[in-house]
Amino acid sequence: MTSSRQVRAQRVSRVPARHRPGHAPVPRVVNVLSVLARVGLGISIAMAFWGESLASLEARGGWLTLGGRLAGLVGTYLMLVMVILISRIPWLERSVGQDQLVRWHRRLGGWPIGLIAVHVLLITWGYAQLTSVSLVRQFWTFLVHYPDVLDSALAFSLLVMAGVSSARIIRRRIKYESWWVVHLYTYLALGLAFFHQIRIGVMFLSHPLLRDLWISVWVVAAVSVASFRIALPVIRNLRHQLRVSSVREETPGVYSVVVTGRQIARLAVSGGQFFQWRFMTRELWWHAHPYSLSALPKAPSMRVTIKGLGDHSNAMAHLKPGTRVIIEGPYGTFTRHSVSAKRVLLVGAGVGVTPLRALLEDLPHSIQVTVIIRASEPDNVVHRQEIVDLVAKRGGKYQELIGPRDHVRFSTKLLHGIVGDLRDVDVYVCGPDEFTEMVVTAARQLGAPPELIHRETFAF
Repeated sequence: MTSSRQVRAQRVSRVPARHRPGHAPVPRVVNVLSVLARVGLGISIAMAFWGESLASLEARGGWLTLGGRLAGLVGTYLMLVMVILISRIPWLERSVGQDQLVRWHRRLGGWPIGLIAVHVLLITWGYAQLTSVSLVRQFWTFLVHYPDVLDSALAFSLLVMAGVSSARIIRRRIKYESWWVVHLYTYLALGLAFFHQIRIGVMFLSHPLLRDLWISVWVVAAVSVASFRIALPVIRNLRHQLRVSSVREETPGVYSVVVTGRQIARLAVSGGQFFQWRFMTRELWWHAHPYSLSALPKAPSMRVTIKGLGDHSNAMAHLKPGTRVIIEGPYGTFTRHSVSAKRVLLVGAGVGVTPLRALLEDLPHSIQVTVIIRASEPDNVVHRQEIVDLVAKRGGKYQELIGPRDHVRFSTKLLHGIVGDLRDVDVYVCGPDEFTEMVVTAARQLGAPPELIHRETFAF
């Protein structure tokens, strides 16, 4: 069964926003950090060759040892880059977006583990040739007699564990909470690897300047994590003192949590962005989850709408007023700052409607808007009346696609019948992965350029 609704109205003057507008992206930051990352990689490679002589390389195991040092330095440097990518530097995050940063993080993920494995093999092989012993005996000698090698072996095991848990086939089968805890051990692994390198790395023992340079690189990474993942959220939460005000069920299994606090108007947030939310109850305090705002903040409150899909989201229904809330953010580039055309298409399904609802509220009134909402039943459309009213105020078009997936399939023909050509239209889509891919494919077939397609995904 299919039901649809179209709403058209005359445009009205825009009501002034009651929140502090979100910051625009700063592309120069991305360019500068990209250059610095390449310079750092070049320095890491050069450090492996520093002080090497032809005689040392021609000695037994010399080339193997050099290869091992090179692999170790580059591997640990790439681990630091991965940490920087997810350290939530505000300027980087709002210019690239957390989705893209996570993709880069995952793309790099296998390289450090592989390079460090090569480091272990080549160093052991090189020393084994030098001392004329077997690989197994040389490896055992490292573990028993060399300082910090046992710790570094533990560090490598932790990295492998984090890497395995990030594999797509594994990630789909474990809870977010379990994945999150496993990745916390990455910081322990990095600390152990750092002390291993500084204390027994040949290039650092004989060249204090290189050691100081390497320490400086690690300090920058540590300060970034401490500043943007710990200090900044603490300062903001001390300022805002957020607490749960109310919880209400919007549609079956979907709940809106209204949070109140001090100086909400000072939160620089754009419609479509999300926060990492930590609700301070006995069961939920120890981990945070990403949820998009479902409306722009209006002092003294803001709202997030959550669907019960796991233990964390299901627990939202039982939150009590007065529960303390800790947030990190805002994050995301799924905002008005990405708009470059005069027409915008917003397509959402399920709880994916929520960031679109906030984005709709934040778009410039000169933008022509079409909104398409997909749901299996009429009662499952989240914030229907609010979206209808917002579309009506700007004279836009609202369309619902209601019915089971097998009966109501999203297709290129269906999309063309609603919006026509998409050659000069910004397309924003949010929903389950399968739905998002269908919309993106249909939009591309209707002429939408890749740079005008913006998506928000729910994945870790």
